[in-house]
Parts: sequence; C-alpha cells; structure tokens
Amino acid sequence: MLKIRLSMGGVRKRPVYKIVIADSRYPRDGKFIEKIGSYNPLLPKDKKERIKVEAERVKYWMSKGAQPTLRVSRILGEAQIMPMPKPGNNPNKAIPKKERKKAGTESKEEPKAEAKKEEPKAEAKKEEPKAEAKKEEPKAEAKKEEPKAEAKKEEPKAEAKKEEPKAEAKKEEPKAEAKKEEPKA
Repeated sequence: MLKIRLSMGGVRKRPVYKIVIADSRYPRDGKFIEKIGSYNPLLPKDKKERIKVEAERVKYWMSKGAQPTLRVSRILGEAQIMPMPKPGNNPNKAIPKKERKKAGTESKEEPKAEAKKEEPKAEAKKEEPKAEAKKEEPKAEAKKEEPKAEAKKEEPKAEAKKEEPKAEAKKEEPKAEAKKEEPKA
C-alpha cells in the first residue's frame, strides 16, 4: 500500500523531514518512490520555507491510491492542499501519566457498580405497574418478589466474604511449605 509520509533527516536536535511516497512496508528512512516536499518543524509557522510541497504530485499520487499519514494530512491541510482532518479526542492527555491509571480504574469500576444497583430497581418498578393494573392480590405478590431480590443481593456478598478467608489461607500455606524445605537443604 502506498503512503505519503515523513522521512526523517537532519542532525541531532535539528530534524528536517522529507515528504515522500513510499510503500508502507519500507522502513521510515529507507527506500522511497518519490520525494514530493519537505517540512522543517524548527521554523516559525508563518514562514513560507517551513512547508514545501508539490501540490500537483500530491494530487496525482492520491489519485493512484496513496494514503497520507495523520501528520502529513495535517501538513497538507495547513498548506490548503486537502481539508484538515478533524482533531482527535483524548481526554486523558491533560492528566499526568501516573494519575491516569488510578483515574481509569476508578471510573471503570463505578459505572459497573451503579448499573448493578439500578437493574433490580428497574425490574421492581416494571413489576409494580403490571400489578396495579390487575387486582390487589398481584400487588402483594410483587411486594413478596422484591425482598427475594434483595436477599439475592446479600447472598453474593456473603459468598465473597467466605471466599476471601480461603484465599488468605492458600497464601499462607506456600509460605509454610517454603519454611519446611529450607531446613532440609
């Protein structure tokens, strides 16, 4: 697949890029088909020499199926050769990296817990209107079903508490075995 991409050149701390047409399988700075422009990020944005592009060649290669990379499409958008791509949405970009993991896990856990709590309530609400439409006896049945649902909620919690001591016991057992093996050696 043909790509319109940047090929790095220049020296350390002074990059200069060539805008090239290359096969996507070739290395970044390796073999390319044609050089169609250059990009110098160190120059100010208002200077004309910052971006040099042969617009006719870009249009020709795009008609042949070459796809620009995201960075090149932005450069071509600045040069007004093609429309600017819409900006991406990364809400975590402003958060420091160490805090991203903490914020990400908390936000994932909370919606799940809220969804579980809301589901039984929604079911109970659905049952009650049906019961109201019928005689008074079905209302009593709907009320009986609600405590059962609450009891079911409590049972998994109790099971989880039972499993925790077992897990702790398993953790302690390997330590004891390791201590027994040390005197033998």
